[in-house]
Amino acid sequence: MRLMFLEPPLRTSRTATTLVVLASLWLAVLGNLALWRTLRELPDLTGWHGVGFGLAFAFMIACVVAALLSLLAWRLTLKPAITLLLLLAAFATHYMLMYGIVVDTPMLVNVLQTDTREARDQMSWQLLVTVIGLAVLPIIWLWRQPVTALPLTQQILRNGGLFAVALILAFGTTQAVFKDFSSLMRNHTQIRYQINPLNSVYAVLDMTVIPSDQPRGPMQSLGLDAQIAPHIGSAPHKPPLLVFVLGETARSQNFSLNGYERNTNPLLAKENITSFSQVSSCGTSTAESVPCMFSHLGRTEFARRSHEFENMLDVLQHAGYAVLWMDNQSGCKDQCARVPHVNTSDLKLPEFCEGGECRDTVMLARIEAELAKLPANRRARGTVVVMHQMGSHGPAYFKRTPPQFKTFKPECTDTSLSQCEREQVVNAYDNTIVFTDYFLSRVIGWLKTQEKTSTPAMLYVSDHGESLGEKNMYLHGLPYSVAPPEQTTVPMITWLSPGFEQLSRVSTRCLQAQRNKPLSHDHLFHSVLGLMAVKTSVYQRERDFFAPCEGR
Repeated sequence: MRLMFLEPPLRTSRTATTLVVLASLWLAVLGNLALWRTLRELPDLTGWHGVGFGLAFAFMIACVVAALLSLLAWRLTLKPAITLLLLLAAFATHYMLMYGIVVDTPMLVNVLQTDTREARDQMSWQLLVTVIGLAVLPIIWLWRQPVTALPLTQQILRNGGLFAVALILAFGTTQAVFKDFSSLMRNHTQIRYQINPLNSVYAVLDMTVIPSDQPRGPMQSLGLDAQIAPHIGSAPHKPPLLVFVLGETARSQNFSLNGYERNTNPLLAKENITSFSQVSSCGTSTAESVPCMFSHLGRTEFARRSHEFENMLDVLQHAGYAVLWMDNQSGCKDQCARVPHVNTSDLKLPEFCEGGECRDTVMLARIEAELAKLPANRRARGTVVVMHQMGSHGPAYFKRTPPQFKTFKPECTDTSLSQCEREQVVNAYDNTIVFTDYFLSRVIGWLKTQEKTSTPAMLYVSDHGESLGEKNMYLHGLPYSVAPPEQTTVPMITWLSPGFEQLSRVSTRCLQAQRNKPLSHDHLFHSVLGLMAVKTSVYQRERDFFAPCEGR
């Protein structure tokens, strides 16, 4: 089938240089609408001064893009290269405008790890309009343009000349506005992540071409010396049962347990729990945080590690505990690769699932059946269950809650959150916290039913937070160095049964007295091992936030 609209019309052909210049100007001006919005809001770039700097900045971007395209300005490569840049710029522009996010390497990793449920939530008519306007229409025009064929030597000279001129002009323009430019990059570091499509190109190259600084080599064993220490509590004791609830996209600021003005935690408030209010995450996305929070290294050391190591679940298993991962999300990010695991999408329980998505409560419906599959000899020593929530995953917050939990109305039902009133966005998000409150209370309720045969406890912590329109930012995933506290401050809640308090000698009253102490995901590995009385050389008592409350 012939695509008539792509066939070149009968007109004078254009040189590769002309197409490069036109594409560069288009990308610099229209591909950076989010950047221009940010610059417009800066108090030090107002009036004609701001306009002049904006024009100079756009010209700099156009020159750098032109230099990049000059390397690909050949008949067979130019149009595909421009097409790719246009598509990258269009998609990035939409998400930066709608959600205030940036497109860097971690964000691309998140995209690649997104499942169909999450991808479906991102689709909107605004995305379609943006991609058609910024990419599809100019792509159609581009492919209709005949390109002048030049001798190889002449084409090399032209491309080289264009490359040199573009870089000279970019350097000269930078020097002309250097004072403003250097101040902007120094004081507003998030700007560098908004330069489109250069930020997207760098992220792609960082993932595919640039030598990786990520760990290489075989997986390193960890905690092979792990043993379960004799419990000091009354003997004989019932085996410990810890449910570790891995939350999703919950931010500490919206928990009434932590001082939020709305009552988002009516059920947990009735339980003898400890809600830690100053907990920092390892990252601003699931792909970053989850591997880090199960690691023994901590955020700083984890980022510069030279090898991959086994994680907390492996060490618990080495010690002799039964371990189970239950997932109601997009996977465990390889943290459950060596322990028994089950994904709720495979359970086929229609009473808990609809539209390809299951409520978090589905995990409670299957937990006893899944626990029964674990080795009896390990369960006799104790069990650790990880429940990975769908939680408050956006932007379709309204999909995360059944009708009876929509406490705050009206809700935003548009996945393009910036199109809703901010109050509506917050309402939809807060309803997800109310449902998480219900889910956690159900977990505690189920654990109480296990006290005849086990000594139960629960630990809940979210992987990262969320922006809800503060400073025009939505969702999460900003580079940690520039991320706001809404994306990095997460809730953490503990519940210890009376039997577990006696067994572990950890006092809930003592924990409550330390609830405002600064903590982070760095403490999780060591705290869980300490709580479960695991003796191993990799355990660091100073990172165990339960340790100060032992025997008190």
